[in-house]
Amino acid sequence: MAYPDDLLSDGERVVLHKHPHWKMLLLPYLVLVVVLGLAIWGAILVQDLSWAMIAQIIIAGVAVLLIAWLFIAPFIRWRTTHFVVTTDRVMYRVGVVNRTGIDIPLSRISSVRFEHGLIDRIVGCGTLIMESSAQDPLTFDDIPNVEKVQTLLYREVNDNPNDDFHSPGAPGFPATQQFPDAGDAPGRR
Repeated sequence: MAYPDDLLSDGERVVLHKHPHWKMLLLPYLVLVVVLGLAIWGAILVQDLSWAMIAQIIIAGVAVLLIAWLFIAPFIRWRTTHFVVTTDRVMYRVGVVNRTGIDIPLSRISSVRFEHGLIDRIVGCGTLIMESSAQDPLTFDDIPNVEKVQTLLYREVNDNPNDDFHSPGAPGFPATQQFPDAGDAPGRR
C-alpha cells in the first residue's frame, strides 16, 4: 500500500492528500541556479592556473555541499511533508529520518479558518488554522488552495445530515406540510 493508505483504519478513506505549495521551493531553486552558475564561472576562471584541477575539485565539492544543504534537503522536506484529510481525522507528517506527525480526530476540531496575504493569494496558497477543544490552534503553512481545503474540512467536520440545509422533498428531509388558504380556513366566511 502507498502512503497514506497504509495508515488508514477500517472504513476510513482519504478525502484529500496534499504536499505544501510549490512556493516553498522557489528559494531552493534560485539557490540551485545561482550555485551552479557560480561554480561554472569559477571553474572557467581557474582553468588556466597551474593547479586548475585541484581548484575545480574544490569548487565542485563546495557546490555539491551547498546544493545538498540548500536545495536537496528542502526538496526532500517538501516531498515528505503530507497534509491528509480522511473521513475520520486530519494527519500531518514531516520528515524522512526524524519523522514528526500529528493526528487530529475530526470530532475534536471546533473551528477551521485560513489566512493568506497578497503573495499567497497570487500563487494560490495560505495558512490553515484549526482549533480543537483542548489545544492551542494548530497552523499549517503553505497549504495549496487553502480556501477549498478549509471548506472541505468544514464539511467533513460537520458531516451530520441533520444539521445541513436541505431543500424540502430532498431525501431524508420531509416535504413541507401544506396548509389550507386563509380563505378556506373554518370560521373565515
